[in-house]
Amino acid sequence: MIIWRSGTALMMAVALSASAIAPLAFPGTAAAQFQREGDRSRTVIPEGTLISVRHREADKIIVAPDETLPVTLTVDRDLTSSLGTVLIPRGSEVIGQLQPADGGSQFVADELILPSGTSLPLDAVSKTVTQTEEIHRGNRSEGIVKGALIGAVAASVLSEIFGDIQLLEVLLGAGVGGAAGAVLSRDTAEVVVIYPETDLTLTLQSDLVLR
Repeated sequence: MIIWRSGTALMMAVALSASAIAPLAFPGTAAAQFQREGDRSRTVIPEGTLISVRHREADKIIVAPDETLPVTLTVDRDLTSSLGTVLIPRGSEVIGQLQPADGGSQFVADELILPSGTSLPLDAVSKTVTQTEEIHRGNRSEGIVKGALIGAVAASVLSEIFGDIQLLEVLLGAGVGGAAGAVLSRDTAEVVVIYPETDLTLTLQSDLVLR
């Protein structure tokens, strides 16, 4: 009985030590490495770090399930080191695209542009968003498109379903251009609805080297 308790205490101590050593991954901080090469130093943000983002203008993004849409996101909070050093400032831009993935849509980042104008290659992705909404002819359009950035293919589908000139004007005003391709008349369709602030948190797929 005494041996069992001692063994349990030892296991708990090892687990607690491991927890203290392992870095915690959540948006806002990074276990950055500061390296020196000769007279030059560099900062490396490790693979697995999370970057919190939002869209500067849209509350949500609507795309067709098979649609690819170029999107620019904005870092919505400073990414800092454990010492409080700002590594990626709030307001930095992330350029990439939403693209089909595993039954939904995923944001794939290509480039990070810092407020200083410095551009860095960025290898990061969001989770796959599978939240969809089924749109039916006769539904009111206002709630669907309000505050949304809408891909051209999704815009074409929605305008075909609603047959509503007012809706078409709203879609074109979102800056997505004209409808892409010919769309047959339909009564229902499914679109992917994405909320950037909660759905598009990015995970680095490889180390990010800051120059």
